Amino acid sequence: MQTSLTPAARAALLGLAVGDALGVPVEFQPRAARQQDPVTGMRAYGTHRQPAGTWSDDSSLTFCLAETLARPDGLAGPPDLADFARRSINWLYNSYWTAHGETFDVGNATRLAIDRLQRGTAPTSAGPRSEFDNGNGALMRILPLVFHQTWRIETLDLDAAWAMTEAVASVTHGHPRSTLGCFIYLLVARGLLAGLAPAAAYAQMQQQLNPWLKNGSIPAVVAEDKYYRWWVLSGEIINQPDDKISSTGYVVHTLEAALWCLLKYDTYAATVLAAVNLGDDTDTTGAVAGGLAGLAYGEAAIPAEWLAELARRADIEDLAQRLAHE
Repeated sequence: MQTSLTPAARAALLGLAVGDALGVPVEFQPRAARQQDPVTGMRAYGTHRQPAGTWSDDSSLTFCLAETLARPDGLAGPPDLADFARRSINWLYNSYWTAHGETFDVGNATRLAIDRLQRGTAPTSAGPRSEFDNGNGALMRILPLVFHQTWRIETLDLDAAWAMTEAVASVTHGHPRSTLGCFIYLLVARGLLAGLAPAAAYAQMQQQLNPWLKNGSIPAVVAEDKYYRWWVLSGEIINQPDDKISSTGYVVHTLEAALWCLLKYDTYAATVLAAVNLGDDTDTTGAVAGGLAGLAYGEAAIPAEWLAELARRADIEDLAQRLAHE
């Protein structure tokens, strides 16, 4: 794996936040609206009445996790989930790591989990665990974990990586389907961090994960979960037309949409604009695709005019520097 993490950390965090900010003004609007009026750059106001360059909960909770990992030994030992829980509570109730001192657009499962954390529930028990609690709230914030030593070693221990992903995801989303979505995402991100092109990173994920799901020491509910098999694990996602790609807040849909955009387009801008213009949960689809596209194409590929409008850009860059040099 590459030795200097600073460029990659900057590209990942900035790429995610820009994708999020592009989607915030048009969140919840249907695809038909985007077909008539496609997003081509930063917009102001819209759905959440925020200035241009404003990012949402997707970025805020990503930055909370990055702060936890940027603490001493944060990238070497087990993630300090109590610290992440405190930061998440501070975000929801005190607007910590928000774009403009305002918390908005909180997912139902995430709010419930953070309420539980505030009442003293252990972090790994806070996330709702029903099959109907598989929103994209864990997936949207999981990307900083790819910089952890467990994920960066040359020969990846899939069992150890799974256990870590499950622990971090379960702070807000406790069902194995959410963890598996995060795991697939991180495996692709790991390949990109190692310098692979998107198609190669995706293929490597398939080569690693499919045998492990059949033979690994994981819960049967994970190994038998069919929802990612149809398109993501089979490789059929790239062959789907856009009218087959959903962009709702369901974790499976968000992952499918982000990977479809990553594999179909070959620049950062084209990838994130495609994600946002799928409509519906535009900020999260933009953020998830944007984090991968940032890793794939680097910070220099993010349009300068978008970065110029990004809220708290200097703070994000400082966080990336601290994360990379932990």
